[in-house]
Amino acid sequence: MKKVFLALAICALCLSVTSCTENARTRTFGGTMTIDLPKGQKLMMATWKDNNLFYLTEPMDADYVPKTKTFQEVSSFGVMQATVNFKEHK
Repeated sequence: MKKVFLALAICALCLSVTSCTENARTRTFGGTMTIDLPKGQKLMMATWKDNNLFYLTEPMDADYVPKTKTFQEVSSFGVMQATVNFKEHK
């Protein structure tokens, strides 16, 4: 009976992890995701609302050097923290 319960629990966990979007998985379970911004756009700000990630971009100036910016969650207990890397491209 314990083996059946364990197998069902593992299947349920696998389904819940694979059925979410990368955005929801990162926010809920922690981990790292990377967003490649459109060419010529630079990141201004990012924020979460529930499992949705919103980010603000603006056009790069001609002399702007593209960067990779990190949006880091720091949770209360230091468990399941999310990191989002934004890569800018010229």
